[in-house]
Amino acid sequence: MDPSVPHERRTPVTPGSSSRYHRRRSSGSRDERYRSDVHTEAVQAALAKQKERGKMAVPMPSKRRSLVVQSSMDAYTPPDTSSGSEEEGSMQGEGTPTSSQGSINMENWISRAIHGSTTSSTTSSSSTQSGGSGAASRLADVMGQTHLGKSGKQTHPSTITLLTYFSSGSSPPWRSRVSIPPCRGAVNPSLPCSSRSPAPICFLMINCGVPVGGRVSAKIQQLVNTLKRPKRPPLREFFVDDFEELLEVQQPDPNQPKAEGAQMLAMRGEQLGVVTNWPPSLEAALQRWGTISPKAPCLTTMDTNGKPLYILTYGKLWVRSMKVAYNILHKLGSKQEPMVRPGDRVALVFPNNDPAAFMVAFYGCLLAELVPVPIEVPLTRKDAGSQQIGFLLGSCGVTVALTSDACHKGLPKSTTGEIPQFKGWPKLLWFVTESKHLSKPPRDWFPHIKDANNDTAYIEYKTCKDGSVLGVTVMRIALLTHCQALTQSCGYTEAETIVNVLDFKKDVGLWHGILTSVMNMMHVISIPYSLMKVNPLSWIQKVCQYKAKVACVKSRDMHWALVAHKDQRDVNLSSLRMLVVADGSNPWSISSCDAFLNVFQSKGLKPEVICPCASSPEALTVAIRRPGRPSKLSPPGRGVLSMQGLSHGVIRVDSEEKLSVLTLQDVGTAMPGALMCVVKPDGVPQLCKTDEIGELCVCSVATGTSYYGLSGMTKNTFEVRPNSMGLWVDEYPFTRTGLLGFVGPGGLCFIAGKMDGLMVVGGRRHNADDIVATALAVEPMKFVYRGRIAVFSISVLHDERIVVVAEQRPDSTEEDSFQWMSRVLQAIDGIHQVGVYCLALVPSNTLPKTPLGGIHLSETKQLFLEGSLHPCNVLMCPHTCVTNLPKPRQKQPEIGPASVMVGNLVSGKRIAQASGRDLGQMEDNDQARKFLFLSEVLQWRAQTTPDHVLYTLLNSRGTIASSLSCVQLHKRAEKIATMLAERGHLQDGDHVALVYPPGIDLIAAFYGCLYAGCVPITVRPPHPQNIVSRSACMMTTAVICKLLRSKEASAAVDVRTWPPVLDTDDLPKKKPPLLYKPSNPDTLAYLDFSVSTTGMLAGVKMSHTATSAFCRSIKLQCELYPSREVAICLDPYCGLGFVIWCLCSVYSGHQSILIPPSELEVNPALWLLAVSQYKVRDTFCSYSVMELCTKGLGLQTESLKSRGLDLSRVRTCVVVAEERPRIALTQSFSKLFKDLGLHPRAVSTSFGCRVNLAVCLQGTSGPDPTTVYVDMRILPGVRIIIANPETKGPLGDSHLGEIWVCSGHNASGYFTVYGDEALQSDHFNSRLSFGDTQTIWARTGYLGFLRRTELTDASGERHDALYVVGALDEAMELRGMRYHPIDIETSVIRTHKSITECAVFTWTNLLVVVVELDGSEQEALDLVPLVTNVVLEEHYLIVGVVVVVDIGVIPINSRGEKQRMHLRDGFLADQLDPIYVAYNM
Repeated sequence: MDPSVPHERRTPVTPGSSSRYHRRRSSGSRDERYRSDVHTEAVQAALAKQKERGKMAVPMPSKRRSLVVQSSMDAYTPPDTSSGSEEEGSMQGEGTPTSSQGSINMENWISRAIHGSTTSSTTSSSSTQSGGSGAASRLADVMGQTHLGKSGKQTHPSTITLLTYFSSGSSPPWRSRVSIPPCRGAVNPSLPCSSRSPAPICFLMINCGVPVGGRVSAKIQQLVNTLKRPKRPPLREFFVDDFEELLEVQQPDPNQPKAEGAQMLAMRGEQLGVVTNWPPSLEAALQRWGTISPKAPCLTTMDTNGKPLYILTYGKLWVRSMKVAYNILHKLGSKQEPMVRPGDRVALVFPNNDPAAFMVAFYGCLLAELVPVPIEVPLTRKDAGSQQIGFLLGSCGVTVALTSDACHKGLPKSTTGEIPQFKGWPKLLWFVTESKHLSKPPRDWFPHIKDANNDTAYIEYKTCKDGSVLGVTVMRIALLTHCQALTQSCGYTEAETIVNVLDFKKDVGLWHGILTSVMNMMHVISIPYSLMKVNPLSWIQKVCQYKAKVACVKSRDMHWALVAHKDQRDVNLSSLRMLVVADGSNPWSISSCDAFLNVFQSKGLKPEVICPCASSPEALTVAIRRPGRPSKLSPPGRGVLSMQGLSHGVIRVDSEEKLSVLTLQDVGTAMPGALMCVVKPDGVPQLCKTDEIGELCVCSVATGTSYYGLSGMTKNTFEVRPNSMGLWVDEYPFTRTGLLGFVGPGGLCFIAGKMDGLMVVGGRRHNADDIVATALAVEPMKFVYRGRIAVFSISVLHDERIVVVAEQRPDSTEEDSFQWMSRVLQAIDGIHQVGVYCLALVPSNTLPKTPLGGIHLSETKQLFLEGSLHPCNVLMCPHTCVTNLPKPRQKQPEIGPASVMVGNLVSGKRIAQASGRDLGQMEDNDQARKFLFLSEVLQWRAQTTPDHVLYTLLNSRGTIASSLSCVQLHKRAEKIATMLAERGHLQDGDHVALVYPPGIDLIAAFYGCLYAGCVPITVRPPHPQNIVSRSACMMTTAVICKLLRSKEASAAVDVRTWPPVLDTDDLPKKKPPLLYKPSNPDTLAYLDFSVSTTGMLAGVKMSHTATSAFCRSIKLQCELYPSREVAICLDPYCGLGFVIWCLCSVYSGHQSILIPPSELEVNPALWLLAVSQYKVRDTFCSYSVMELCTKGLGLQTESLKSRGLDLSRVRTCVVVAEERPRIALTQSFSKLFKDLGLHPRAVSTSFGCRVNLAVCLQGTSGPDPTTVYVDMRILPGVRIIIANPETKGPLGDSHLGEIWVCSGHNASGYFTVYGDEALQSDHFNSRLSFGDTQTIWARTGYLGFLRRTELTDASGERHDALYVVGALDEAMELRGMRYHPIDIETSVIRTHKSITECAVFTWTNLLVVVVELDGSEQEALDLVPLVTNVVLEEHYLIVGVVVVVDIGVIPINSRGEKQRMHLRDGFLADQLDPIYVAYNM
C-alpha cells in the first residue's frame, strides 16, 4: 500500500445506515480481474471528496410493488423517522396525519412540494384565498394552486368537480378530484380500489443513508435543486439557425496536456534464430513425432472431477488425423464430384471439454489441405452472436461441419431428428470425426506434406465491437513462423509439460496448446472451463501433479485460485518456469498478477515466472515478457499514469493526487523477427511521439493476412503504411493490432486498452475496462453479481454517451441498488471526469453470454438500443452529460406599429390574412335563409315536406334502430315543449340539461327546448352536477333516470342538490298552446360545453344568428341538399360534432345517417359498411373512430372487400377536431382503405375551437389539401388573420402567430357562473394594435400560419392555406423555443412497439413524458433510455421525468384529444399509480 496516501483516505466510506441493509458477503463473488487495492482506495477517496462537497440529493425512482425485485418484503425495514433532520421531527407534534410507514408528515411535504415550484409553473398563480385554520387551510391552498385554470385565477370548485365522469369508460377513474392527496397506506376514497398496493415511494439523500418518503412534486423539487448545482464549465456556445442547426462544437481546452516527446522510432524484436531441427511445416512436425515417438503423450483431457479422462499420444494423433483427412476428401460426395477439395473451408464445431477431438480434426484438415474454421457450438437456434457466425460461414463458403459424436447428439434436433438450419447459417453437412465412424485409409494413401507456403492454414473468427464476426486468415508460413517465434521467446523444449486453461479453439490457447506444443512435442494438460467452475484451484493442482513447466491462464483464473487456495495445504509451484497471462494486455490484469505472486511466492512461485503477453486475432502474439533470466533483461516495467493525461492521448507519470491513475505493467518486448511501431489511432497512420498513446502496429511474417472476403477492411488493417515526416517506416506493410499503448524505455510494450473498448466522449478518450474497474471498486456493498458489468457507448446527439449495465445480486434491495448506482456515478465522475449517460441494473444471469461465460457486449448494446434489455433499475443522467445542446434562443423583437405599412405589407411581406367565400354574395336557392330561427325552419319543413326523413339511427348490426321524418320530429318537439312548461314549470331562457346517449331522443329534446324557449345544454350521460346545478331542469331517458337515482350515483354526488329530472320516454299527449318565438335573433340559442385539450371546461354561448350562419356556412361548403345523405359517426355533445348531428339536417334538409361511436366497439366495420351501403358521398367522424378503424380493421381489408365494402363514392371524409391535425393517423387510414376504393384526397380534417366551433372544413370547392400540418379550407363567411399573441400586431405571410377569426358564427362569449368579463371580452372582441384596428376578432388560442399556395380554388383565386400548429396554452417554452406536445409525442411513440400513447407537459421547467405501456411491466424500464434518446436527438431537449403507466391512464376528452393538464394534476397528486417513474439527472 502506498504510504504517501494520507491515512484517513484509506478507510472505506460506508453509508450511514448501510450496516442495516448489508450483511457481509463472501469476497469470492466478484470478478477480481479488475481488483486493485490502490484503485479501490482511490475510488473511496473520490467518493469521500464528493461527500465533503455536500449531499447530492437524487430522487429515487418510484416503482410499482410488482416490479420491485426483492427477496422478501419483510426484509425491508423502513427508515427510522427519528433519524430525520430536526425540522422533520419537530413538526410531528401538530397532529397532522403521518403516513403509516413513518415518512415525513403530510403538511411538511406539501409545503416542500409547493415551495418554490408553483411559481414557475405555466398555469399557476399566486391568488389563493386562504382562510380557516392551520394545516387544513394550507392544504386547501395547495390544492387550489394545483388546479388552476387558464384564467390565472383559482377556478371555481364546480368546474373541477364537473370532471367526475363516473361511467364514461374512455376516461380514467382518477378524474374524480378529491381535495386531499392520499397518504401512503391510506386508501384514497375517490380511487376505485384495485388489487395493486401503492408502491412505496421513497427517495434517497446520497451518502447520508436516510431515505425520505415523498410525493412526486417533492421529488421533482429535489431534482430541480440537484440540477441547479454547478456543472462542469459550459463550453463555448454557438448556434447557427436554419437547417444546419449546428450543435455546440466542443472547443479544445487550451490547458489540456499535449504530447511533447520526440518522434518515436520503430522497435525491432530480436532476430528469429533458425534452429537446425525445426520442421519445415507443422504437418511435418506431426508426422515426425507420430512416427518417431508414437507413445509420447500429446494431450491429456480432464473430466469435471479433475480426473484424467483421456490421453492422446502423438501416434494416435497422427493416425487419426490421417483417417479424418482421407475420409473428408474421399468419402463425401462421389468420386467424380467430391464435396470438398483442397483449399475449401470447413467448420470445426467442438465443445470446450473435448480438445482431443478438436485437435484430431484440426490436424486432419491441415493434412487434407483444407482450411479449418473453428467456431463455438451453437446451443440454441437463437444464440447470442450465433447468427453472425452463420454469416461468416456463409461468406467462407462452408458446406461441411466437423464435430464429435457427443456434440452431434447434443445439437438441437427437429422432430424428424434432423439438425435444423440455425438462424443465418448456410446449409451444412454434419460430419462426425470419431474413428469408429470412419473407414481406414488404404495402405498406399499418404497425405501430401509440403513445406509451409502462402496457402491459408486456418481462419480464426473475431467478434467486432458492433457484433459482426470477421474471419482472420492465417497462412501456413505465418502459422509456422509464429510457432517458431513463440518457441524462441518462451524457450520451449521437447517433452515439456504445459497446463492450458484457455479456450483451445482460438487465440493464445490455440497457439500454445494446439500448435506450438506439437512443433516441440510437448505434453498439454487441458483444463476445461466446466472444471474451473467447480474447482478454481484445479489448474494449480495439475501444475503440482504433473510438475508442469508452463501454464497458460487468464487473470481471472489467477484470481479464482486466490479466492479458493485457503483450504489447500501442499501447493508447490517451483516447477513453473513460465506463467503466460493471456490477457496481460488488459491494464487491470496487473492487480491479479501482484496478488497471485504475493500469496504464492511462499509456495515456490518465482517472480520472474509471470509473463503477461499481448495478442490480437489480426497480429497474433504482439509481445510477450520473456521468462526467467531476470539479470540479463531489464526488470519488469511499471507505469503509474494519469488517467486525465491518457484521456487526452498522452502519457503523464502521475505524481499528484493518486486518485485518477492507471498502473500498467509491461507485456515484454516485440516478438522475434517483428518490427513494431505506434501510430495515431485515427486518421492517417502517422507515427506517435514517445509520450503519446496510439495503436500498436506490427510488421512480421507471423501475422494474419486478411479478413476473409473483405478486401476494403483488409487494406485498412493488414496493409497499413505508417509514415514519419511523410516517409514510410518500412518497405513492408504493417498490421494494426487493435491495441492502444506505447513503447517504453528498453523497448518494453505497455498496453493501456483496446481500440474496441475506446469511447471518445466530448473529444476525450476513455477505456471501457477502466470504467468497469472503477464501478467494481465502489465497494462497501458487494453488489454486482460476479462482477458482471458491461460498459459501452451509444451515439446520441452527435457525441458518444457512456452506458453502464451491471447484473445485481439476487438479494439486493431497492435501496442497495440505488445507493450503489449513485455512488458509481460519483466515482466515475471523480476519477475519470466523465459523466455516465445511463446506468442500468439487470437481474443476475440475464445479460447475453459469450460461449465462455463472459458478457456478450455487442448483443447487450443491441438489446439496450432496441428496448429489450429489461433492466430492473435505470438511472439516466442526461442533464450532466449532454453539454452540446444548442444555445437557448433569445426572443426576436417583433414588428411594431412603427414599421412602414404599405398597403397590405408588413415590412415587405403580405399580411397573413385570408377568408372563405363571402356569404352575402352567394346567390343560391336556399329557402331556409328567409327564417331567422332554426325552430322556424323545422316548422316550415314539417309543413312542406312532412314525410321527408331527416334522421336515421343505426345499431351495432347496421340495421335501422329508429328514424325521424320532418313531421315526426316537429310533433315530438311540441310534446317535449308542453312537458317542459307543465311538469317543469320553466320560463323562457331557463337552462335545460339534455342527458342523452347519442341518438334521436337528443335531437327531439333539443328542438323541444327551442319550441319552449329554453336554452338547451347537451351533456354526456351520466355526467352529474356542475352544469346541472345551474340548470333549472334536466331531461333524459327512463334508463338514465334510473341510473341517476341509483346508489352508486348518490355515493358520488348529493342527489338533493340536483334539479328536477324529466323523463322524455313518458310524454304528455297534448300539443302546446303556442310555440315560443324569440324576440331577438341575438338571444341565446344554446350553450356548447366542452373540455378543451388543456383540460379547461369551457361553455360558449351560441346565439340564434350565429347558429343559422353556422348551418348556412356548412351547407354551402359541403353542398348539402335534401337529396343528399351524410353519414355521421362522432360524439354529438359539443362543437362541430353537435352542429352536424343535430342542426344541419334541419337547416339543409339532407338525411343524416347517425352511427353512435360506442357501437363501433362491438362492430368496428359498422361505420364504413354504412358509408358503403348507403352510397354516402360525405361522412364525418372523430379521431377516436378513425383510430378504432385503423387498429381494428387493419388485417381485415380483404374480407371487407369480399363483403362488398366499397368506399369509392366518398368525396369528403372529415375528421372533426379542435387540435392540430394528426397527419400520421389520417395518412395511415387513407393508405389502409385505399384498396377499398377510398380516394386519398377524400380524407381531411376540420378545425374549430371554443370561440368559433368551425373555422375550417374541407368542402368540395377547395383545391386538394397539401400535407404539412394539413392545411385547412376556410369556411364561407369566415375571415382569418394571424396576429402576434403578445403585441396583437398583424404578422406577415408564413409567420407563426395566433389565429384570429371574424365570422357570423363566432360564439358570443363564454358562459361563466362567476363572471370573469375581462378575459371574455379579450377572447371574443379583440382588435389589432395597428393596421385594421376596426374589425372585431375572436382569438382562437391556437398558433398557426397562413401561406399563399400555387393552387387555385373554384373561383380561380390563389388559395390561402391555413396551417394549424397547436394550442397556445399547451405550447411549452423550453430553452427559449416553443415546442408543441404533439411533436414530441409523435417522436416518442415511434421509439418502441410497446408505447401505445404518450403525453408530455412541463413542470418547473422540466419536461415530463408520460407513456402508456402495452406489454409486461418488465418492459417499463426499457422505455426510459429510448424516450430520453429520441427527444434529445429530434428536439434537442432533455427529458426531466419519464413516467410509465398502464394503458388508458392518459385522459382524453370526447373528441379523443389528450387532456395533458389533467394528467399533470393527477401526476403531481400521485394519482396515476405509475408502473415506474424515472427522474433523469
